[in-house]
Amino acid sequence: MSRLFRDVDGGPLCPHGSVVCIGAFDGLHSGHRALVRHAIARARALGVPAVVVTFEPLPREFFARDNPPPRLTLARAKVEGLLALGADHVGLLRFDAKLSARSAEDFVRTLLVGRLQANEVWIGPEFRFGHRRGGDLALLQAMGDELGFAAGEIEPVHAQGDRVSSTRIREALKSGDFATANRLLGRPYAIGGRVVRGKQLGRTLGFPTANLRFPKTPALSGIYATWVHGVGDAPWPSVSSFGTRPTVDGVEPLLEAHLFDFAGDLYGRHIEVEFVAKLRDELKFPDLPSLTEQMHRDADDAREILSEHQRRATA
Repeated sequence: MSRLFRDVDGGPLCPHGSVVCIGAFDGLHSGHRALVRHAIARARALGVPAVVVTFEPLPREFFARDNPPPRLTLARAKVEGLLALGADHVGLLRFDAKLSARSAEDFVRTLLVGRLQANEVWIGPEFRFGHRRGGDLALLQAMGDELGFAAGEIEPVHAQGDRVSSTRIREALKSGDFATANRLLGRPYAIGGRVVRGKQLGRTLGFPTANLRFPKTPALSGIYATWVHGVGDAPWPSVSSFGTRPTVDGVEPLLEAHLFDFAGDLYGRHIEVEFVAKLRDELKFPDLPSLTEQMHRDADDAREILSEHQRRATA
């Protein structure tokens, strides 16, 4: 049975050994998946559990709380994705002042050896961990020789000549370059979550929306042509707004998807919004009639883009 754990300290989790991989895994892109799949394959070969260790918040978020870097994937989606790949256990470690002050050597002794009884530890290219980023492959290999585990680093993953990285994906999403983002991810970029109640302003304007909260700094903002998954047997065409809604003085990021020609109650349902094309940036309108007029234009543009997208997909 899969297990989620949150702390470095604690009792043994894998008394008979394990294969561990460590990383931030934001976006769970094709490079991340290559690392996880390699660790899982090694675990299956050794007959021990595969353990993925990651962090929440991401270390870069913790150290830049006033200006956090954009986030590709929320914690729940990341854990679900790791388990879907075949991880037996996921360590979603609480990254706080205590963990940031823990030396790399202590991290290895306490977690990798003490709790996980690691047979092997795998990391991605140039990965660092521990206080002041003091841990790397050389340290893992030296401590492994002493404590009885092997350590390795997978080769960088490339997609059509581009090295895959979360940073490069964030840049592509920010510029609306979904072709590049999707190529690096190895799948279409999408955000999932449970539909929550909003202020229902869209309903009064003739554009009811399914709303997803995103309590992190998003990697993109604006108005988009989108597909919504999890509603019917096929992706549902939609137009989505992702941002802070400046016309109504919003503050926190909210993803609002208007599903074309849909009648039904989606509150509480888990959906996924797939981004296809950016229509425009988020704007502040002088009044609601101006906003409504633009929403009609956005809907028309999204319908046309999605129709062409579907035509190419089935050609």
